[in-house]
Amino acid sequence: MRAIVLPVKPLARAKSRLEPVLAPLERAALTLAMLEDVLDAALPLPGWETWVVSGDEAVLEVAARRGARPLPERTPTLAAAIHQAEEEAAAAGASALAVLLPDTPLVTPAALARALHTLGPVVLTPAADEVGTNLLVRRPPDAIPSSFGPDSYRQHLQAAAERDLPISVVDAPELAFDVDLPRDILAVLASPRRTRTRSVAEEAGLAARIRATVRC
Repeated sequence: MRAIVLPVKPLARAKSRLEPVLAPLERAALTLAMLEDVLDAALPLPGWETWVVSGDEAVLEVAARRGARPLPERTPTLAAAIHQAEEEAAAAGASALAVLLPDTPLVTPAALARALHTLGPVVLTPAADEVGTNLLVRRPPDAIPSSFGPDSYRQHLQAAAERDLPISVVDAPELAFDVDLPRDILAVLASPRRTRTRSVAEEAGLAARIRATVRC
């Protein structure tokens, strides 16, 4: 068994760096739209289960409705959520565990499949700034400890090096892009892909608001 884990913050705390331009309900709607875009990429992949771990009932309801496995979060931190998924994977005898951050709305099934099919005990896709990690694949799930958060890409590289494990780095713009700042919403709006995230941003009129209030 192999699993893709999507850790999602409670909607009230999600995407706090967008607070200058988005109201709380808009941030919640954007977070759910991004989750669904990532589920669109993950759920069709054969041979992989998709798990969503969150402490938010609305998020878990979306996961269940879409056919992913909802995991109610026990402790409200990203590290604890991922550790919980790691425990679930170990209990299920999983041969591989992928952690995919759910604020990557431009990811496609093809890009994700290419990353998941990349051989090696540790597969990484860094964020575009090469500071964060957007995708971590481990075979087995405890090949290296996960270190999501500040400087996670370097920490994952270092952890693999300390265990003398080969690392495969997947260069995929669709996986490297994430929504963190207002200018990232403009990038989603400029993308030719008709994502749910783009539709939410268009319906809220975010482009004009962002350009009027934020130096991007």
